[in-house]
Amino acid sequence: MKSYNLPLIKILIFFPLFCYILYSCNPPPKFPPTSPNNNGLILPDGFGVLVVADSIGKARHLAVNDNGDIYVKLRYAKGTGSNVALRDTTGDGKADIITYFGDYNDEGSLANGMRIHDGYLYYSAARVVYRNKLVPGQLIPDSPMEVVLTDDHEHGIHWHITKPVSFDNEGYMYVPFGSPSNACQDMANKPGGIPGSTGIDPCPELIEHGGVWRFKMDKLNMTQKDGELYATGIRSVVAMDFNHEDKNLYLVMHGRDNLHLLYPEKYSQWESAVLPSEEFIRVEEGGDYGWPYCYYDQIKGKKVLAPEYGGDGEIIGRCADMEDPVMGFPGHWAPNDLLFYTGDQFPERYKNGAFIAFHGSTNRSPYQQSGYFVAFVPFKDGQVSGDWEVFANGFAGKELIINTNDADFRPMGLAQGPDGSLYVSDSRVGKIWRILYKGDKTTFGEAELAKMKGQKLVANIRNPHPEEDNLDKGQLPEGKKVYNTYCSPCHQRDGNGAKGRIPELRNTDWVTGDKSRLINIVLNGLEGEIEVNGELYDNIMPAHQFLTDKQISQVLTFIRKNFENNASSVSKEDVAKIRAKILK
Repeated sequence: MKSYNLPLIKILIFFPLFCYILYSCNPPPKFPPTSPNNNGLILPDGFGVLVVADSIGKARHLAVNDNGDIYVKLRYAKGTGSNVALRDTTGDGKADIITYFGDYNDEGSLANGMRIHDGYLYYSAARVVYRNKLVPGQLIPDSPMEVVLTDDHEHGIHWHITKPVSFDNEGYMYVPFGSPSNACQDMANKPGGIPGSTGIDPCPELIEHGGVWRFKMDKLNMTQKDGELYATGIRSVVAMDFNHEDKNLYLVMHGRDNLHLLYPEKYSQWESAVLPSEEFIRVEEGGDYGWPYCYYDQIKGKKVLAPEYGGDGEIIGRCADMEDPVMGFPGHWAPNDLLFYTGDQFPERYKNGAFIAFHGSTNRSPYQQSGYFVAFVPFKDGQVSGDWEVFANGFAGKELIINTNDADFRPMGLAQGPDGSLYVSDSRVGKIWRILYKGDKTTFGEAELAKMKGQKLVANIRNPHPEEDNLDKGQLPEGKKVYNTYCSPCHQRDGNGAKGRIPELRNTDWVTGDKSRLINIVLNGLEGEIEVNGELYDNIMPAHQFLTDKQISQVLTFIRKNFENNASSVSKEDVAKIRAKILK
């Protein structure tokens, strides 16, 4: 008579049933359908994307609540509100309730910052950090709008005064106070300063700017004096996040501009296009990261002395004592948000790593513009564990971007949803994407990442070739040479400017009208609010008195006869007369 192992038989019989019950109780997450062809985005295999909302307004930062409600910071739109709340009530992943709130003047594109912390929605104008208490289940907070922090300094909005906020686990809030200049040079209130001018030493801007301040969250209506300087030598910050795994604050700094324009004898146009680095910084208490005296050269892998302080791209000098970043990205990519991923939806390699939204360059002329994508930096045990990767590309709709306005969309803000989805906002028209992982996490590896390695070589990401990619190679009319060197970094090569920041030069009386006014603007600069073709601008144009009368006549004649303009020429005698009046 045969003997049977009854316990083993029971296991064999009931184990499949147990697995079925377990699967039924804990089925894999159900995601809404993703967009065909990922809505044009290029992602690692296994990822999909859907469009949550489109054309909600020029979106900046965003945050997602525990119930999936999305809050987006917008550029100020009078009468509609500077915030928008989105809710999906049907489960298809698309917002069917879109409500605007928060009608306060936030001074346009300089307003960034949207966080949910400790039951409050925090959002920032250019000078003020506000908050509202969130009520569970209620989309629009009807609690009083409280003032958390006010920037009470006297300065114009051309300063880098964005107010992104981050919070640690010990009751502190971190806020950057940016500085306006490239390197604290003379005429520091004029972007770029005078070509060849020396930097002020010691830099007075570092007293109340150029760093990150820490505030104890125990009261409202604070000013900078209620906080403490946490770290210095940091020029301008839009992307900042607290890494709760290693308990450190991180940021990605906007580097300085115009190395060739200001120091043509020291830097080539190519060096000015790719340098200096956008620095990914682990912010240590009491740290000094070198600005304005130093900048990080990601090609050489070291900090070097800025030209305003005697540097030439090689000299290290005092920079040997400054803190290095954990990583350096190519110049002018405009890092505009940073997020440490803590969700479980994505494959394990993304856990606790950093996503960075690069808004894209405006001033790489005569080379193609670069950036316009979302990068990923892997971390392990609180340390960077590999090189940066392209996580999502295709926002611009094309690989070769010559002018900023060529890009269809520009990634701006990042947020993590309660299910681990990654949300990305667009600053041009206000598109919101939700990126999901729908593959097998256990098999995700090099094969799924293979195509993304090739994305590092596409035109909007790779370093340009010094000769082959120079858009000015060959002979150019003298006026266009001057324009491409001194004007196109802001007004763009096509004269279309950058909406909300730099006015266009097409079909406007500012260009085709009174020659004397136009010459005065070039010689004296322009500051204050102006209206160009129905759009308001409140930036600053620096004086260009360093240009010769002939150069000014050439460049003004060029713009008055191009970009769909057809106005009379400007002679060097016209320029000389006005220059003489200015010098009296």
